[in-house]
Amino acid sequence: MNDDHYFMHQALKQAQRAYQADEVPIGAIIVREDKIIARAFNQVEMLRDATAHAEILVITQAEAALGDWRLNECDLYVTKEPCPMCAGAVVLSRLRRVIFGCHDPRGGAAGGFINLLQTPNLGHRCLITGGVCEEESRHLLQAFFGEKRAERKSVSIPVKG
Repeated sequence: MNDDHYFMHQALKQAQRAYQADEVPIGAIIVREDKIIARAFNQVEMLRDATAHAEILVITQAEAALGDWRLNECDLYVTKEPCPMCAGAVVLSRLRRVIFGCHDPRGGAAGGFINLLQTPNLGHRCLITGGVCEEESRHLLQAFFGEKRAERKSVSIPVKG
């Protein structure tokens, strides 16, 4: 479990990079044989690409690093429970294990509202560990969205009169 906390803190560093880039602060890393082989953070706004989630970007990097699309000896650390798109990519790339920070009961696909990572008919199942460094992950997201709400409120709306 100590390794999980260490690696999740590395994913949180990526989430901080997303925060600084004004992206939703989600970070991810992929580990193979106790070594980080890929790191990424959300870049949806930066790349103007709806699929540029941290998980998708880190999977692509790991596949390039290994020269193979099969990541069955690799583990994904991500600061928030993966969405259905990312969970699909995790299953297709055959990641061994997914370790995530905060749960997403409304949009999570690792048990939040659905569990795509362990659906028998998809042909591959991942081990799941949720709630690792959950408070830090949640706090970063809450701070980001709190700032966004405050920015929207500070924009004055003209009053007819």
